[in-house]
Amino acid sequence: METNTSENNPLEEQPSKILETDIDPNHNPTHEPDPKPDPADTGTSNSVSDSPKPEVKTEDLEKATDVDQGQEVDDNMEKIEEAPPDEIHCTLKSVSEDIDQFLLILSSQKGKKEIVVKEGTKGDDDDKKDDEKEGENDEKVVSMDIPVFVEKFLDLVGELVVEYESVEGKGKWGQVPEDDLSFLDAVNRVSKLTNSLAEFKADPNNCTLVNYIGGIYQRAMSFLEDQFRLLLEDYKSNNEVENNVAKQQEENDRCVLPEPDDQVTEEDNFTGYSEDVVANLNRIAKEMISGGYESECCQVYVITRRHAFDECLDMMGFEKISIDEVQKMQWEALESEIPAWIKTFKDCATIYFAKERKFAEAVFSDFPSISSSLFSNLVRGVMIQLLNFTEGISMTKRSAEKLFKFLDMYETLRDSITAMDDLFPQESENEHKPEMLTAKCRIGEAAISIFCDLENSIKSDTGRTTVPGGAVHPLARYTMNYLKYACEYMTTLEQVFKEHSKIERADSTSRPHFEGKTQDFKSNINAGENNSPFSAQLVRVMDLLDSNLEAKSKLYREIALSSIFMMNNGRYILQKIKGAVEIHQAVGDAWCRKKSSDLRNFHKSYQRETWGKLLGCLGHEGLLVNGKVVKPVLKEKFKNFNLMFDEIHRTQSSWVVSDEQLQSELRISISAVVIPAYRSFLGRFSQNLDPGRQYEKYIKYQPEDIETCIDELFDGKKRP
Repeated sequence: METNTSENNPLEEQPSKILETDIDPNHNPTHEPDPKPDPADTGTSNSVSDSPKPEVKTEDLEKATDVDQGQEVDDNMEKIEEAPPDEIHCTLKSVSEDIDQFLLILSSQKGKKEIVVKEGTKGDDDDKKDDEKEGENDEKVVSMDIPVFVEKFLDLVGELVVEYESVEGKGKWGQVPEDDLSFLDAVNRVSKLTNSLAEFKADPNNCTLVNYIGGIYQRAMSFLEDQFRLLLEDYKSNNEVENNVAKQQEENDRCVLPEPDDQVTEEDNFTGYSEDVVANLNRIAKEMISGGYESECCQVYVITRRHAFDECLDMMGFEKISIDEVQKMQWEALESEIPAWIKTFKDCATIYFAKERKFAEAVFSDFPSISSSLFSNLVRGVMIQLLNFTEGISMTKRSAEKLFKFLDMYETLRDSITAMDDLFPQESENEHKPEMLTAKCRIGEAAISIFCDLENSIKSDTGRTTVPGGAVHPLARYTMNYLKYACEYMTTLEQVFKEHSKIERADSTSRPHFEGKTQDFKSNINAGENNSPFSAQLVRVMDLLDSNLEAKSKLYREIALSSIFMMNNGRYILQKIKGAVEIHQAVGDAWCRKKSSDLRNFHKSYQRETWGKLLGCLGHEGLLVNGKVVKPVLKEKFKNFNLMFDEIHRTQSSWVVSDEQLQSELRISISAVVIPAYRSFLGRFSQNLDPGRQYEKYIKYQPEDIETCIDELFDGKKRP
């Protein structure tokens, strides 16, 4: 390179003669040039035009400085080019060493002042001409002679790219790891050449070579992009274990999230990449992103991994269904889809998302922000698909049988949100978590609405058809079985009612009455009982059921049968409560004691209406006159007893008491009242009847016969 100087005022021409190049941020220079004094910093620049004579020594110093710097560049370039072309090695490895040295020299010169090569004549005595061309000089470019081996290196790299491209599929890549590393190293050197020589692109002597470098690099990047895609798609051949996992039997009702120990057993079943593949992906991603191909790299990653997730969802039985499609489906079809959704959601939250995050961090280990962004976007796509199903379900028509599936979904969302808390950075968590919380809230609101509608269902059951035999009413069976099953979700329901108490009050049509009565009722029963919103709602349902059954009991003509009906239903309700710890805890001991007391009262009413009248036939009123038995009265009493007992036996044998303990208690209590009274009456007055035909006519039953007939009561069989 030549250094142009002027004999005129050198400080005035300095800006047009010297180009300060910027330091490339992608390369760290191995050494910095020794600092040299700049005459512009001597404090004399303001007096140059007024008194140029004292500055003669300063001009000489500046000239010497410029000449030294230009000479240093020339010397370094001459050292590389001094070898004749036939001595340059023709292997990629040897040429790479020369390229490294060349890059080192270019890096060491960054930040130093290089001399602009100008085209045209520069007059030494025409100051005005120089001033006019000062702006033109600023547009001139740096020129240098690029060594021959650079082009040779590019040819070798191009041949290597063609060699790798010539084999379809993964082909040559991965067969010899050392060759792959050499390929990436070569591409990295091309990248550095692209950045280092970009400033010489406007130089007519070097523009062709600079463009050649760009073409080789673009082709290499295109190949790496294809290899990156092929390596990512390799999960298909390494993921057979996951297919077996998906074939396991699905739970139809409750889906409990796996314990942490269970998650360990499924380690490495999802991504399916070997350590070597992950290492290759990491190297390719690093090279592409560093070389300015970040968008291409990220796009390939997101598309491929999303396809992997879609296949995984399909493998677990979850189909992509839009919100509109969900609302149009019959509940029976939706009900069969919910278990698959639950399994998919919990597995994604506890297993697959965590593994995907580790995989993204491994592939983009040098770019944590990119890793986090890609993972967040990928998860968002999957979550939208899963939460759309939740949204559609929450908008379906309310019905009692949907409650338990809704609670299953609520538990899945609740537990999954907790499991995913540590997966996302703060900014991503603020994006994903509100969406999941909203979905959980809507499912919870729907569950509360359904449960509170149980009140309306009980009140609307106003049928006037009696249950034959005074058996347990279907409404009592349905309600108690529903509550028993619901209380298996006791913890969840307590949480739902506490978190959505306002929604609960708004959804129940009987809520104003309930709000005014609940606290009074519970304080009268037991001030120390559970006062949670769900327990209060449960007690409310029990009271409504009791009131409804009492109204239905009045539909029976016989008061005794009405009492049997209430005893049957009351005992059934108590047995269900005692068999369900959750319900018992919710309603409390005081409520159960009150219910037991009601049963005893119904029992007394039954005995009074049935057996009290029968025992009236055995009374002594009018039977004795002056100490003597009046036989016609005695005969009438025996006759009435027989007729009444026959009717009771015939009628009440068809009545139903399904609870064996209650049935036994009734029979024992009847026998304890009737048999002793009959035996006493018979023993005292039977001898007053003439033996033979008259005796058999009026004394139809012996005490043993009475006991046998009593044991036939309440078995639901009609007697002639």
